[in-house]
Amino acid sequence: MPGLPVISDRTTLRALIVLAITQLIGWGTIGLTAVVGRRIAADLELDLAAVFAGSTVLYLTMGLCSPLLARPLTAIGARRVMMAGVGVSAVGFLVLASARGPVVYFAAWLLLGIGGSASLSTAAYIALNEIAGPRARSAIGALMLVTGLSSSIFWPTTSWLADAMGWRHTCIAYAALLLAVSLPLSAFALPPSRPQADGGPHDRTGHPLPLPAKSTFYLLVLAIALNAFVTFGMSAVLIELIKSKGLPTSEAIAFASALGIIQVGARGIDFLGGGRWDGLTTALVAAATLPVAFVLLMLSGGSHLAIAMFLLVYGVGSGALAVARATMPLVFYDKAEFTKATSRIALPLNVLSAVSAPTLVTLLTRFGSNALLGLALLCSCAAFAILLLLGQRRPRAVPAGTTAA
Repeated sequence: MPGLPVISDRTTLRALIVLAITQLIGWGTIGLTAVVGRRIAADLELDLAAVFAGSTVLYLTMGLCSPLLARPLTAIGARRVMMAGVGVSAVGFLVLASARGPVVYFAAWLLLGIGGSASLSTAAYIALNEIAGPRARSAIGALMLVTGLSSSIFWPTTSWLADAMGWRHTCIAYAALLLAVSLPLSAFALPPSRPQADGGPHDRTGHPLPLPAKSTFYLLVLAIALNAFVTFGMSAVLIELIKSKGLPTSEAIAFASALGIIQVGARGIDFLGGGRWDGLTTALVAAATLPVAFVLLMLSGGSHLAIAMFLLVYGVGSGALAVARATMPLVFYDKAEFTKATSRIALPLNVLSAVSAPTLVTLLTRFGSNALLGLALLCSCAAFAILLLLGQRRPRAVPAGTTAA
């Protein structure tokens, strides 16, 4: 199958296994407030909204730090940067376990954000680009197929640990997990980058095509950011959104729980067909489904069938877009420039991730579900239009015997 040749390469397969484990642990552990947020709020005597603001600090810090890491990622490689990030994240969990008030609590999330910027998604994609080269797109798709299960694995794990020994000792256990598993894997099992031809666009003679115009980069950032604003925010408010359509809490949770499975399924389809299309094609098809999904929910009237159709269409689109966000830069940039572009894209991506949930929650609670869906519809339509423009700027192969302009 087109998406599977990446698995036949042993070095890339080893990198995938290592990164799948470390990314599952990294994303799974920092999601603990979704499970123990109320316990932390009661213990620290903080408002629940303040506790969840730790995630806002996390994403803002990750976004602000990511561009600063472009140079070390290029100079010393993603593996060493990720090792440092895992160490900082472990310290962050130890600080979180010791928190007795808001200052230390938010300082812990600041450290977790610094560590996450160096060890989570962006660094992992760059590591795969260094190792897999031309196969990076399929490798990234395979990684995201696995890491989409992080909450499914770690939410029940966090709940069990917190019941058994409290949230503070759970944080200590997670720090130990990072130091005992993620750090050694990153240091000793993750293959170093290997010299090879750039994985970016080339002409038919094998020479890299010129870098795209700066305006192309800005369009790429805007399209990714608009879709991320919608999808990150929707993941936080989905249960409440479905409840606003008249469903009881138990049914809303049951419906929303199916979303992760649908999204992982969409990532799987993209992975299996990864050799037939690129990240921009995935983004165009996926982005076209989101407006349809939002209109379906706006017109649902609380119908179970319409809500199920919304989840199916939205889940397929948002699941595929998660892969496209990581792989679209490969359409326009070669191996070295991919590192710089991905690091720069992480800033607006994480900043919007930090503000999307509060924005959508405010619209839902103050103005109702259609206000939220209207903004989501507007953003997704704008993103699709920008992607159409990017499609016209896609690098094209130059016929043999000619020179790329």
